[in-house]
Amino acid sequence: MAGILAWFWNERFWLPHNVTWADLKNTEEATFPQAEDLYLAFPLAFCIFMVRLIFERFVAKPCAIALNIQANGPQIAQPNAILEKVFTAITKHPDEKRLEGLSKQLDWDVRSIQRWFRQRRNQEKPSTLTRFCESMWRFSFYLYVFTYGVRFLKKTPWLWNTRHCWYNYPYQPLTTDLHYYYILELSFYWSLMFSQFTDIKRKDFGIMFLHHFISVLLITFSYVNNMARVGTLVLCLHDSADALLEAAKMANYAKFQKMCDLLFVMFAMVFITTRLGIFPLWVLNTTLFESWEIVGPYPSWWVFNLLLLLIQGLNCFWSYLIVKIACKAVSKGKAGKWNPLHVSKDDRSDIESSSDEEDLEPPGKNPHTTTTTNGTGGTNGYLLTGPCSMDD
Repeated sequence: MAGILAWFWNERFWLPHNVTWADLKNTEEATFPQAEDLYLAFPLAFCIFMVRLIFERFVAKPCAIALNIQANGPQIAQPNAILEKVFTAITKHPDEKRLEGLSKQLDWDVRSIQRWFRQRRNQEKPSTLTRFCESMWRFSFYLYVFTYGVRFLKKTPWLWNTRHCWYNYPYQPLTTDLHYYYILELSFYWSLMFSQFTDIKRKDFGIMFLHHFISVLLITFSYVNNMARVGTLVLCLHDSADALLEAAKMANYAKFQKMCDLLFVMFAMVFITTRLGIFPLWVLNTTLFESWEIVGPYPSWWVFNLLLLLIQGLNCFWSYLIVKIACKAVSKGKAGKWNPLHVSKDDRSDIESSSDEEDLEPPGKNPHTTTTTNGTGGTNGYLLTGPCSMDD
């Protein structure tokens, strides 16, 4: 084990040339990031999760009720032991052959069986009240952590001149505010990784899990080798659009459509500007070029920049989704009215937050030709897309 630890903490990988771990030990004059500090993130992540439960029950839920958001779920499918067994043990989406077999076995018409499976699938979906409470928690946390980040960074020299991220590196003291900011962000991402398995399941589950995992790696990595200054820029920049998104979702669930549309437009503008403009031109420029000039490359430098480029790849993917939804919304606004959130079932199929989202059309209507305006979140269009769950 000692040999494994010595290999893992090899100074030639983690630190620039001629720098050792002994050089970064805490002294009376200066405090530096220590790997053992990161253990604090686990109990704090649990505390954040408990605070979330309390917040959703005693703050978010009363607010939702005050906005007339009900906890009523979808229509309940009538009890049927045979269909229930097929649903739980075989398939939730029976094909035509199985539908015909069940029709003969139960003496039901195929349309009634299709309706039963649709209602049964919808029973497992969370109510609008649950969605509102989750969004309100995320909105509150994102707003707080972004506000804290801005207040902290505006007092630092590296916000105004990114070259200060690398002057005297890695001998840059760790301040109390920076330590708190880093551990809080790391704890939140750990809580997101675990709560993602119990939260509303979204179609972008895999992408979001990858995003959270890379975020945890980046925060941990940059803390250990004291790249925390540039790390704070990455964190604050990626927090800038998240509160707007959650606010738009809350407005959507409360059926404040004009406010929802406005918030969506603001979110899209901030997201694309920060992720595709400021991040590569400002942050990646300093991590790739200014750091090369001032400090020079070393093994962990390459890994850190690779992780940042992976994050940028996810940013491009989510920006593509935003532009795609905006284009569809414009093409459907035949009367010239900008309405990014009123889209049809076919459009929603690419971007639903809940897996297997379906409209609840009356029997006899073709679901592929019906424009849906109810469902889990009203006319929810983009707001239930992949980046809606971004914590990013």
